[in-house]
Amino acid sequence: MVIDFHGPCMDVDKVVGALYLWNTWYNEERLHSALDYVPPAEYEQAFWRSQEQTPQSA
Repeated sequence: MVIDFHGPCMDVDKVVGALYLWNTWYNEERLHSALDYVPPAEYEQAFWRSQEQTPQSA
């Protein structure tokens, strides 16, 4: 669960902080099986590096 409710309500800053942490983990740190267990951010960086190194034919 992204947010644990510990009382009658959470303030907006706590909700935003929890969602930010989850989003950062999901997009940058988690190991994704479809990407050979490489974090998505690392996979994307490798993809763009390979695009820069590949010569383009005209």
